[in-house]
Amino acid sequence: MNMLVHAHSGLRWVVLILMLTAIAKAFAGRKKTDFVEGDRKIFLFAMISFHVQYLIGLVLYFNNVAVGKIQFIMGDTYYRFYAVEHIVAMTIAFVLITIGHSKSKKAEGAAKYKKIAVFYTIAFIIVLVSIPWPFRNLGAGWF
Repeated sequence: MNMLVHAHSGLRWVVLILMLTAIAKAFAGRKKTDFVEGDRKIFLFAMISFHVQYLIGLVLYFNNVAVGKIQFIMGDTYYRFYAVEHIVAMTIAFVLITIGHSKSKKAEGAAKYKKIAVFYTIAFIIVLVSIPWPFRNLGAGWF
């Protein structure tokens, strides 16, 4: 299980870099009339990396957090963050990324870029706020 924790923590950097790249490409492409196939791959890789990260997080959640007592979890800031705040926020980001990617596939031209830009940016902000950064004193490190 410790290996999954390290994988989950380290993969966040891959997800963040791919999401930033996708967002940058989406904002740069908002004025394009034709959709570039290479951009589609970046958008897809960003979504897939987030999905993998989310699945690892779910495994960790159900192995570690869900087995605890709810009164204890809700009474402690550290455990409440992981049991409630982190999982809910990441689920919202997961849904936004998936919807954004789906809506961009149905859109035409510059609208594809706009859908990705909006949905991925909102999800990215939620992800940044929900990561247990070391300065938040939630027991997580940089990797």
